[in-house]
Amino acid sequence: MKIFSIEYAKKSAQTFFEPISGNQINFLIDIRLYNLIQLAGFGKGKDLKYFLKAVCNCDYVEVQEFAPSTALFNNYKKGYINWIEYEKGYNGLLLSRNLDIFTEFRNKRICLLCAEDTPERCHRRFLVEKLANTSG
Repeated sequence: MKIFSIEYAKKSAQTFFEPISGNQINFLIDIRLYNLIQLAGFGKGKDLKYFLKAVCNCDYVEVQEFAPSTALFNNYKKGYINWIEYEKGYNGLLLSRNLDIFTEFRNKRICLLCAEDTPERCHRRFLVEKLANTSG
């Protein structure tokens, strides 16, 4: 499995879809907690599914199980916990979540999607690291 990650906030459709198409991504895996929020005109789950298929020949899969919990997300966004506490909390959640769903993508090119504009401060980075360490 080849793993990529992408965000959609602050992006035009062109700067979002071109890397997906150019990297020949087979599956875009949406791990957002709130996939109905539209920070970009193409960002809602159902719309995104259509555009991915039409523009990139890429399938859309929603796997909300790998989003942070609502409490963890809200506590971080409201400043009740810092980034290190958020990181520890999300990595703890990953320990209890079953990564077996990703075995169906073993020989595929996948891209994890979230809204945060940099992976350094986004849960998708932790999931990419976990998948890279478990997939050999």
